[in-house]
This record gives sequence, structure tokens and C-alpha cells, in this order.
Amino acid sequence: MATAHDEPADPLAKGTFATAKQSWGDLFIWKQRVVVVNEDGEAHTEWQSPPPLKNPISLFMLLSARDWLYFLVGLYAWTADAFDFHALSIQTVKLSKYYDRSKTEITMAITLTLLLRSVGAAVFGGLGDRFGRKWPMVFNMIILGFLQIATIYSRTFQQFLAVRSLFGLFMGGVYGNAVAMALENCPTAARGLMSGILQQGYSFGFVLAACANLGVGGATESWKTVFWIAAGLSFGAGLVRCLFPESKQFREAKKAGNHISAVDFWRETKQMMAKEWRMCIYCIILMTWFNYYSHTSQDSYTTFMIEQKELGNSAATRASIWMKVGACVGGTIIGYLSQFVGRRRAIIVSTLMSCALIPAWILPEGESSLSASGFFMQFFVQGAWGVIPIHLNELSPPAYRSSFPGLTYQLGNMISSPSAQIVNAIAESHFVTSHTGKTVEAYGPTMGIATVIIALGISITTALGPEKRGRKFENAAPAGANVGLGKDVEKAVDVVSLDEGKPPSRDV
Repeated sequence: MATAHDEPADPLAKGTFATAKQSWGDLFIWKQRVVVVNEDGEAHTEWQSPPPLKNPISLFMLLSARDWLYFLVGLYAWTADAFDFHALSIQTVKLSKYYDRSKTEITMAITLTLLLRSVGAAVFGGLGDRFGRKWPMVFNMIILGFLQIATIYSRTFQQFLAVRSLFGLFMGGVYGNAVAMALENCPTAARGLMSGILQQGYSFGFVLAACANLGVGGATESWKTVFWIAAGLSFGAGLVRCLFPESKQFREAKKAGNHISAVDFWRETKQMMAKEWRMCIYCIILMTWFNYYSHTSQDSYTTFMIEQKELGNSAATRASIWMKVGACVGGTIIGYLSQFVGRRRAIIVSTLMSCALIPAWILPEGESSLSASGFFMQFFVQGAWGVIPIHLNELSPPAYRSSFPGLTYQLGNMISSPSAQIVNAIAESHFVTSHTGKTVEAYGPTMGIATVIIALGISITTALGPEKRGRKFENAAPAGANVGLGKDVEKAVDVVSLDEGKPPSRDV
């Protein structure tokens, strides 16, 4: 926000290479470059200081009861979605025995799920931006519940793969609508903290799936019980969302926009794509790196402990639980710190720290050591991820906060979809000697080398990319409203506020 004391800055660079060069330089400047528009419509660029780091309790108190309600519903939906996904990845060994297939073949189901999530993100994200977040999410969660049940009754491996493909289609629609609903109700100052907590719904879903797997034991047929639990959680999320209305911000924006025709919606969408195509490509690349990051470091970790470290199912599952507890803690803390240090700095430091921890992550032996190393590794992996929900929302065109984050996230998922399959294929074809002298599959070296390459890729991509920390988007009109009201979408503005104590300014 502009004041007389703000320092003038050079305008935002135009063009891909010029923007990357400017972004790299801005990374080493504590203040943030912001474009503001005054009441007379005159635009200028200035440096603004970040707000002071606030007590997290005071940030929690900024949310009203209604804000908390929508946030918790979004968190529940994302947690249930994650449980559904990890019900398979954490039971790869059981499913391999049940269908008499290699672990690489079982992870083909993960690949197919991730491939089709982008289709669901496009369809249900578009519906969320056009008609609201509520009913697309309800429909998604109910169908996901039925597909978990269909997985249980898949008699052949081919039926299993077909059901998991459909599962991916509907799973893809959850993230964008859940994140948009949860964060559009959050006060600006609390977004970093709440983003970190929200993203850890994914890790918490893993923890719950691991607890369920631990509870049902290591018998081959016990995988079905975990899927029954997953189905119940999905049905519950859909039914809970039915009980609450559309978010207030979307209803008010929709009302202000009056009638928005399909022609207006698609006209504004085409204008947005013509203007924001570079941002779309950048976010897809970033999310491709990030999805490789999480899936490479976690999907085969339980298998790594069972096959290479020779732990039993219960010990490996307990270590996996501690790994994801670290993820929940790290995502929350680093998401909170990103409000002060910046989104990009938080991501870069986290990824570099995870690189440094890789030897300690794959070399130890025994449940206790692997639990500790897994905890700290995922603290930083999911710490970087904790910044992503709000970072994507702030980079999104304001009217497309359901479809843009969901679609870029899931397109990244689609490109990175073979990650678990690649790790398993390489590990099953290369061997190391275990601490007992046995020749075992080389999961540790495979995951370690892949993770360091990916982490460095994230660091470089983030350093060369944009940041719009503090962008206010909650009062933006829905997609199509600018055209419907006779406005030029190219000139539409949204509010930016780095300092809550100043009057609002607007970022073009």
C-alpha cells in the first residue's frame, strides 16, 4: 500500500527473460516491488516493506467463526482427498501380493491417477469459478467415496487400473475448490500461516492412512479395510459441505456482477489466457517440480523401509507416520514464516535444507533412526509445500482462483505422474547390500539422487519467478463479470496490501 514514505522502484519488467532477471535481483532485496494505482487511476511502482511477524495466536484470532468454518471444511475435504490417494501408495506391497504383480506395476495405478487429475481440475475448477465452490466439491467427494468402494470390488488388475483412472479424474477437482473456499475467507495477514496448515491436510491424510494401515495389520487382504475407511471420509466431506452455503465473498461478488452469461465467461477467459499465458506456463513448470518433489520423496518411502531396510510392516508404517508428522509441523511453521520472509525465500531455503539432509535420510538403519530422519526431511519438503496454496492463489488471476491453482497443480501432477513408477522401476533393477548382508533393491540411492536434482530445480525455478505476497483478491468479481459489466479485463485491478495498517492500494 502506498504512503508518502514508500521508495520509488523501477516498473515491472516485461518479457520472459527480463522478468526472470528482475525476479532474481529482487530476491536479494528485503522490500517487495509493488505496482499501485491511486484514486485518480495513476499507476506507479514502489518498494514496500513486509509487515512485521505477528504472534500466530493473534493471527488465528483475526478469523471469525465463519472464516474458521469454511477453512476447516476445506481442510477436511483436502485431508479426505489425500487419505484416498495414500490408501494405495502406503499399501503397495500388500496390493502387489494381492494381484500377484510387481510393485512397479502396482504404482502404474498412481501414474494413471495423477495423469487424469488435470482433467478433473479443468472441469471442476471451471465449474467452481463459474457457479461456486460448493456443489462441484460435494459432487467430487461423493463420487470419490463410491470409487473407493469400486476399488475394493475390483477382481482383476485391469479393473483395478480402470477404477483408479476414474478416481484420478474426480480427485483432480478437489484441490482448487477446497483451497479457494478456505483461503478466500482468510484475512491477508493470516494467509501464510493458514496456507501452511491447509496444505498439510495432504500430509495429515497420509498420517491417517498410515494409522489405518497400522491398525489393520500386515495381512494381504487387510488393504480393503483401509479403502472402506477412505470411502467413509469422502462421503463425510461431501455431506458436511452440503450443510453450509456458498462462501460469502463468492455470493457477494456474484450478486454485484449480476447475470454472467456463458459467452461473457468464455470471452473473459480467453482474454485472461492471452494476458496470463506466461504465468500459466511458469506455474505449471513450478508445480511439475513440486509434484516430483513430494511423490519421489514419499510414495516409495514405506516400500524403501520394508524392502531395503528390512523393517516389518508395523515398524515401517510407524516410521512413515513420524515422517508425515514432520511434514505437518514443517508446512505450518514455514508457511507462517513466508508471510514475513517472502514466499520465494521460504521455498528456496526449505528445498536447499532438504538437499543437505539426504544422506541422513537414506543411510540410517532401524526404526528410530529412520523415523527421525524422515521427520526432518519431510519437515522441509512439506515446509516448501506449505507456501504453495497461498503462493498459487496470489499468482492467479483474481477471478480464476479455483480453476487456475487447481489446473496448474494438477497439470504438474500429470507431467510428474510416472514419478513413483520410475523410482520403483529403477530401484527394482538396481541392488545394494543391506546391513544384514542381503542383496536388496536400491530404493535409497534412487530416491536420494532424484530428490536432490528436483530440489535444485525448484530452487532455480522459484528464484527466477514472480511473487505477489500480500495480494488482496477476496473482493474480485467472478469470471465473466468484468466483461458483463462492460469493463476491459486487461484494465481490471485487484487490491494489494502488504501492511494492514495502511489504506488499500491496487495492483494492476
